[in-house]
This record gives sequence, structure tokens and C-alpha cells, in this order.
Amino acid sequence: MALIPHDTLTAYWSAAEVTTNLIIFLNILGALALGLIVGYERSYHGRAAGMRTYGLVCMASAAITVIAGYPHYWYGGQLVTAIGPDPTRVIQGVVTGVGFLGAGVIMREGFNISGLTTAASIWASSAIGIMVGVGFYASAILLTLLSAASMMWISRLENWLPSRQAIAVVMQFKPGFKPNEEMLQHMALRRGYEIARGSLSINRREDKPEWHFVATELSKSSGAPMSAMAEELAAFDGVADFHLSHARN
Repeated sequence: MALIPHDTLTAYWSAAEVTTNLIIFLNILGALALGLIVGYERSYHGRAAGMRTYGLVCMASAAITVIAGYPHYWYGGQLVTAIGPDPTRVIQGVVTGVGFLGAGVIMREGFNISGLTTAASIWASSAIGIMVGVGFYASAILLTLLSAASMMWISRLENWLPSRQAIAVVMQFKPGFKPNEEMLQHMALRRGYEIARGSLSINRREDKPEWHFVATELSKSSGAPMSAMAEELAAFDGVADFHLSHARN
């Protein structure tokens, strides 16, 4: 006597189940494509959340939503006989808990945000686990492959597509020096950058003016290298100290 009846195992790979998995996969694939389009707009403007983040979140959200439309195929079509409580409540708890877990890996330091793609991949992993849990094995495998491919290769696609890199700049000026916003904007333009609107903040430390802002490239590869900018700032008479870093994850 078999430990698990053969009919129970084959139910998860019946023609109806495979067809349903294919429909779910097409929905996931379409959501990934649309998420990448939205993410490219953010990536083009040098924002923290780019194509990978938007693609993963859109794809995982679609996966969790679309499986709710096929309850008769959960657990190999044995939903009524296998369980009593509503499994969607379990899914809701999992999604909520994973959301808090993802938020814990997002770090922000000034204009720099890191961990967004990791948080999105955790969200995608929860969707994969949910799909395995309800018995959509083929869709879960395909979602796993799409998620891994997105994290490995979408960044290369982002580098190939036109984009505008952003640099977070912190400049501390010498006492008595009066920086001018128009002058800084002109200096940035000469080096292929523009100061992003709404990014400028000014404070004062130890009688030294300190400016924080984000400089965005006018077009792909139009901006001077960060090392060249550092050399120029080091030679600038009015600058006492500075800090440069990429303003995205």
C-alpha cells in the first residue's frame, strides 16, 4: 500500500491543474512586464526603487491575487475535503507578517536608500511559498525562475537603457563663505548635472554652512565621474569638507 495514494499525487498535475497554472503564469508574466515599465520611469530619473523592485512587487501581487480566483484547484482540487477554515485568512496573515519583515531590511541614510530590492524579493518569496502551500507547484516554479532572473539580469537591462544617475552631495563650507544656489546650479550644469528640485536642504554646523542636495545627470553618461568631482571639490577654496555618494539603492 502506498504511503500517499497515487490519485492524490496526480491530482496536482492533472490537465485542469496544469492549464490553470499556465493561466496564472501568463498573468504573472504580464504583471512583471507592466511593473518593469513603471519601474523604468523611476530608474530613468535616478530614484531608489527601480525596475527590479517594481517588477518583483507587481509580479508577486498578481500571483497572490490571481490564485484567489481559482479556489477549486487549490490542494489538487481537494479544498473542501482537505480543510475546514478559510485559507485566505492564513494568506492574509502571511502577507502582513512578511510586509513587516521586508520593511526591516530597508535602510535610509540621508538621500541613500538601500534594501528595497531585497524587501521586494522577500515579498516575492512569500508569494512563492503561498503558491506552493495551496498546490500550484508549476506556477510557483515559474515565479521562482522569473524572480531569480529579474534580480540577476534586470540590472543589466537598466544599465543598457537610457537613464539618469543621481549623486547625493553634502558640502560643508568654510566659515564666512556664502554659497550661492545659482552658482552651484551653474557648476553642476558645466559638469553634466542639475540639482534636483526639492532636494536642497541647508543647515549650519560649528558656524559652517552645510548644503545637502541631489545632482542628477542631464542624460546617460553626461555627468562627470564621481572621482573627478571629488578632486574639484577638494581644490575648491570655499569648501571645508564634502561627501559624495550614489543617491539610490
